[in-house]
Amino acid sequence: MPDGARLRIGVLTFHRCINYGSYWQARCLVEGLRRRGHDAELLDHAAPRIDRVEWRCALQPLLPRRSDRSDIQLYAEKARVFRSAIDALPLSPPFPLDRPEAMGAYDLVIVGSDEVWNLSHPWYGGWPVFYGSGIPAPRVASYAASFGNYDADAGLDGHWAAQLGNFAAISVRDFNSCRLVRSALGEEPPLVLDPCLQFPPASADSTDSEPEAPYVAVYGHSFGERFLELARRWARRRGLRLLSIGYRNDWADEQRLTAGPEEFARLIARSAAVLTNFFHGCVFSLLNAKPFACAATPYRINKVRDLTRALSAERHLIEATTPERRFEQVLDDPLPPVIGRTIESLREHSDRYLRAVVA
Repeated sequence: MPDGARLRIGVLTFHRCINYGSYWQARCLVEGLRRRGHDAELLDHAAPRIDRVEWRCALQPLLPRRSDRSDIQLYAEKARVFRSAIDALPLSPPFPLDRPEAMGAYDLVIVGSDEVWNLSHPWYGGWPVFYGSGIPAPRVASYAASFGNYDADAGLDGHWAAQLGNFAAISVRDFNSCRLVRSALGEEPPLVLDPCLQFPPASADSTDSEPEAPYVAVYGHSFGERFLELARRWARRRGLRLLSIGYRNDWADEQRLTAGPEEFARLIARSAAVLTNFFHGCVFSLLNAKPFACAATPYRINKVRDLTRALSAERHLIEATTPERRFEQVLDDPLPPVIGRTIESLREHSDRYLRAVVA
């Protein structure tokens, strides 16, 4: 249902990352705002240094393990598919990331989702614009912003805490970010859904291609040895092949390294279950009501721990000591109804926040 006045809204996020989650959270948020009747577009910031680093990461995503030449060619094709998909999104005229005053005129700028406040991010960390600095809009708000792996125990120094005062309204997507904002501002920010869950994309399960044999989607990389051993044993017992999406996992039966964002969404939607260690691997599993097991890793523990906790899906987070029986149960059993109910409740809560922001 459209909101009241039609606003010109700029969405500031990490939309040009060669990353399925970054692409889909950006697309879902801007499309969700447009469906509500607003003139929303992604703020197309540019920084040549970041573009170079992003491409290097896209071609060598498994560092410190180096990809061989044949895989680099496949990753390059994946990056080209991503660039085409990104260029097809509703984009503002480009502007330099270090000159936010050049972004144009907007009634409201929404910062987020993604790790927009992660001071530890290897190439976006510490850019003032993501903290609202220098944005020329009369109002700046956040939606589902995150500090990523920047842990709340580290706290924010006075400078970055003060920068949060640039926001007329703040919402976050994880408890770690709640703690940081609460410590900095003395107030509890609303916890809202990632845009992919708040504004689900159109079903990706329709395709003219022949249906594939049953498979388990593998999304992520650098899984621990025990997790992959449990996964292979479980899949073998059930006659399911392992299909790795976007990254090489030699323990999988098939690699789809060139998959673009649409193919990623379709492959998750058509899978029997999902094995992941990425935040949006969990999100797209939940979105499609797929059984999933998420390996806990140090870099992403804040995000995946808090997501599964918020949605009553803690059993799907797999630690090194998780019994094999539980690993098998979370992949064999349908998602419990409480998860769907929790998502619906959080959608209503997130909707109330957004309606207040655009009022």
